[in-house]
This record gives sequence, structure tokens and C-alpha cells, in this order.
Amino acid sequence: MFTAGGKQLSRHMTIYQAVQRQLMLDEDDDDRLGGSDFISSDGSRLNDIYTIMYQMPDSQANRLSAGGASSTTPSKSTKSATTNASVEAQSYRASLLDSIVQGKLPCDLEKANSTYNVLALLRVLEGLNQLGPRLRAQTISDRFAEGKITSLDDLNTTAAKVSHEEFINSKLTPKLARQIQDALALCSGSLPSWCYQLTTACPFLFPFQTRRQYFYSTAFGLSRALNRLQQQQGADGSGSTNEREMRIGRLQRQKVRVSRNRILDSAAKVMEMYSSQKAVLEVEYFGEVGTGLGPTLEFYTLLSHDLQKVSLGMWRSNSGDKLSMQTDRDEIQDGKSAAARDRDIVQAPFGLFPRPWPSTADVSEGSRFHKVVEYFRLLGRVMAKALQDGRLMDVPLSTAFYKLILGQELDLHDVILFDAELGKTLQELRVLVGRKHYLEAEGGDNSSVISDLCLRGSRIEDLCLDFTLPGYPEYILRPGDDIVDINSLEDYISLVVDATVKRGVARQIEAFRSGFNQVFDIKSLQVFTPSELDYLLCGRRELWEAETLVEHIKFDHGYTAKSPAIIFLLEIMGELTADQQRAFCQFVTGAPRLPPGGLALSSTSNAAAANGTGASETADDDLPSVMTCANYLKLPPYSTKEIMYRTALRDQRRAGIVRPLLGVSLCCRCG
Repeated sequence: MFTAGGKQLSRHMTIYQAVQRQLMLDEDDDDRLGGSDFISSDGSRLNDIYTIMYQMPDSQANRLSAGGASSTTPSKSTKSATTNASVEAQSYRASLLDSIVQGKLPCDLEKANSTYNVLALLRVLEGLNQLGPRLRAQTISDRFAEGKITSLDDLNTTAAKVSHEEFINSKLTPKLARQIQDALALCSGSLPSWCYQLTTACPFLFPFQTRRQYFYSTAFGLSRALNRLQQQQGADGSGSTNEREMRIGRLQRQKVRVSRNRILDSAAKVMEMYSSQKAVLEVEYFGEVGTGLGPTLEFYTLLSHDLQKVSLGMWRSNSGDKLSMQTDRDEIQDGKSAAARDRDIVQAPFGLFPRPWPSTADVSEGSRFHKVVEYFRLLGRVMAKALQDGRLMDVPLSTAFYKLILGQELDLHDVILFDAELGKTLQELRVLVGRKHYLEAEGGDNSSVISDLCLRGSRIEDLCLDFTLPGYPEYILRPGDDIVDINSLEDYISLVVDATVKRGVARQIEAFRSGFNQVFDIKSLQVFTPSELDYLLCGRRELWEAETLVEHIKFDHGYTAKSPAIIFLLEIMGELTADQQRAFCQFVTGAPRLPPGGLALSSTSNAAAANGTGASETADDDLPSVMTCANYLKLPPYSTKEIMYRTALRDQRRAGIVRPLLGVSLCCRCG
């Protein structure tokens, strides 16, 4: 037990935090600390002497004196710690609705703290705002059960929600930003406890950009935090020459070589060997000379596509399962069947979600389900490594899958997030069960009315539902050949939901989380929403606008925002379709989506283009090229917009070594 200044210290506190706490308690003049929660960065107060006392707790001393140290009986404190850990794990997996109703904060803030109730209330309000559509659907369900309405058309209509910006605290945000910019605090691991408590319990109090900075400053260790801080300060131009410069070495980099034709197998070996290491992965390909950022981003993109193959058995698919499952995977990887490759991509318009596997599935090594589990473990490692290294993936995961990543438990209302038809049907069936319960609670002889309950004009027996999982007849929900009727409908719904979002995907999610945790703690992602996590991992999805593109482009080598070639380029980029935008991004960066923060694109040409009329007809036959290592586009000064567009899309046979604008990237260094 440690004490300082007569008050007990938390055993999780660092020495620096203890000194800092003592300073704050002894300091009568707030101006000496500049109104900050930290000692000044120059460390001038660290020359003093601070005394920290330690002693053995009375209960432990009594046990030792009685020979209790060798006893195998767990102490009260041990039982308490175990219980607290169990409660924490349970609350971590609890549904959003349960956590809101309980009004508990998922952090170590004591209830005696004067701010606890305020934060709990804010969390309830923000949670109810998220659950607005679900609560509205429940209201419609209750009215139907009571016989007040007969139509379910409004069951899945969207409801307006309060904007997220309304919950952001404008005073706490700059305070948190200052804390994570303090190099001394990062080095000593002594960010104030409120930083963790608030970002964990009420992340909605801070805008996404601030939470992203906090995440990068705390999730990946000291070296990466300082490296990112240095890069940010360099980009902002902050700091003066009179201040001591923060000099740190470059992050260690690990070069790996993979086979372009066997990306999945190569990735499994690379991640098994290097995912737990702190080094930044850089990828190059056998038989190719390119290295650097471009090939690395391309590796993550190619791997993302391979992980979406139906033949792996990982994901739910709307169509073509049986046909694609029979496709020979080695033939696809060897590039012998382009048509087979296209058929083997999972069709999931609402995003990817794990395919359910029954609990009886064989998990022995070499079995099909064992491979599925290992693929999810690989996906966890790859996603974590991509986040750690700042790489982008091209995996369109569903919102429901991101909720599982964030530790939230799914229920019936989440099925619609990845399977609209099944989710809508289950909700309507659940409303019929509610109507049945209401009629039973009324008393009297309502058996005939209950048996005549219909789903959009059809009795439950006429739907010919059996106890197998819809879309997966090999998944037996309950043994027997019973047909679902109104009396067994509730059991049927529960079994379907359990197989779809709980037990049927539990082992896959467990493997994913296990692989992810080998890189860094997955709980650190809880400061983000599912959509924000998708943005971090996969970049932007929205279409571009010519007016905003100019804000993300740096002009060089004679080009300005008013150069004709630049105006042509911005107009063309704004007119591209979603697929063309993906191709353009992959051409310039190696990844098909814009990275978080936008695309830092430099356009280069000769100085003659800067004057507005320096476009040369001799350049009309030239093709654009890029350096993916620096997101650098080499754009010839085409004379007209039509020629620029036509030249960029011309036949690849004219491209030679440098591919067209919407082709594959190539540069002098990075491939």
C-alpha cells in the first residue's frame, strides 16, 4: 500500500503521476501550473524531492503472520478482484439497451465522484438517441399487440435522431487535445485518469478527430505515439527554434516478400511471424523490384479481396453460394478463371457478416470449419496490423460485424443490418408473438383468434417453416420434422436469432478477437462508433465533389489551383463513378479508398502550365503516371478536358510501362 501526503495512492499509478498528484495537492497558486493538469514540459519542478511511503496492508500482514501466505484458499480481496473482473467482462458483452438501463459507466470512476451521475445521465441520453428507431419500432409492436393498429408497414421506418455534434463538449475537447500533445506525459505514461475515464464512458463528448488522436497516442505504445506527435507538430508548424526539439529515431521497419499469386497463404505466414512485433511492415513481391508504401497498400487490398471469397466459407452471401463453393480455390488463385474469380466474391450489399456454423461443426485441424476459424484469426491480425501501421483495407464489413468487434451483443433488431429480408421477417413474426401474448393475458377463449394470426395474409403453418436456419438447411435448429406454428413461433425466432448473431458466429468472433489482441488490445477501439471504425480501417466511401477536392491537393512544379489542367482534373474527378473513383485511388495510392483525412496529392508538370495557357499539344499524347510512395500524380498539361479524359482512359496497349489513369499504379521506387 503506497501513500503520499497522507493519502493512499492507486497501485496502478506511475511514480510520475504520484509526484504530479502531490504537486497539485500542495500547490496553492494555480497560476504556477498554468491551469494545466500537468507539470510543465520542461520538468523544472522535478528537481525537488518527493516522499512516497509504502507498507504492507493490515489484512495481508495478518495472513502472513498466521501462515496464510501458503494457503490455497483465495482471500477476500482475490475473490473481490475475480468478481470485479467477471462483472467487467459481463458488462463489456452486455447489450446496449441493458447498459443504458443500468446507468453504469464502463470505467473505474467511483460512484462517490460528484461527476458520476452526470456522466451516467449523459450516457443514458446518448444511448436512447441511438436506440430511437428501435424504441419507435417497439411502440408500433405494442400497439399492434393491443389491436390498435393492423398494419406493420411502419415497423421499419427510420426515425430522426439528435445530431452527434450536440453531445460534443467544447471545453473538454481542447483539454484532452492538450493532454495528448504533452510529450512528457506520453513518455511517462501519466495521462490523467479522466482521459481514460471520459473516452471510455462517454466518447461522444469528443469529436472523432480528437478521439482518433487519443487512440493513436495510447493504443500502440510509446514509440509510435511520439512518432505521430512529432509528425503532427511538423505538419502544423508548431514549436519554435528556442524550444528543445523532440528527436526520436525512425520506427523500425520489417520488409517481407510475398507471392502475388498466393496472397492469402503468404499473409498467414507473415502475420504469424510479424503481427505481434512493433515494426512497420513493408511488402514487396517475388520477382518484382518495387518496394515501399504502394506495394504495401496493394498487398492489403489484394488480401482484402481474397478474404471475401465465398469458397472460404467465412461470410453470409445473398446468391451463388453452392456454385462458388464448388469452385476450385487453387484455380482461382492461379488466375486460370477470371469468371470463377468474379463468381467467388461474396455478394453482400449491406456488408459482410460471418456465416453461421452449427455448434456440431468439426473443429479438428484440417476440417473446413477449422480453416474458417483460422481465416477469422488471420483477419483479426490483419485488421489490427493495418490500423497500427496506418494502412487501408478494402473489406466492406457490415455495421453489425463492427458492433461485435466493439464488444456489443447483437439481437433480433440487428439482423436487418446485414440481411434486410430476414431481419424484417423476424421482426414481423416477433410482433405476432407479442399479439399472441396479449390475447393470452386477456383471458377468455381466444384460442381460435390466436390460431388465425397471420403474417401478411398467411397463417404461420402455411409458411411451411421448419426448424432449420433460413438459407442454411444443413444448420438444424432443433431435431425433428416439426413445422413451425403460432405456438412454436417464439422458440423458432429465438433459435434463428441465436444461430444468426450469437452461438452460430461466436467461435468465429472469438478467433477474430484473439488474432486482433495479438497486435494490440481490441478494447481500445471502443472510443469509436461502427461507422468511424470503418472509416479508420477502409477510408472514405462518399462520392467526391469538385469544390472540395481542391482542399486535399497540393500543387507543385508550376501548377496552381487555377491552372487549366488542374481545373480539368478536378472536373473529371468530380464526374467519376464510384468504381472509377476506386480505380483512381488505387492508381495513385495503391488502395482503392481515400485515407482518413483525405488524399494528399501533388500534381507535377513543367512551369509553362502555371501561366494558364502553357498547355502543350505535344503533351496530349503523353500518359499520366504516379509515385504511390508519396501519393504523387505526374499529370501532363493536356490542352483540353476532353483530351485529358480520353487519354486517361485510352487502351492499355498504348500505356506501355506506365498504365492509364484508371489502371494499376507504377512508380520509379515503389512499384
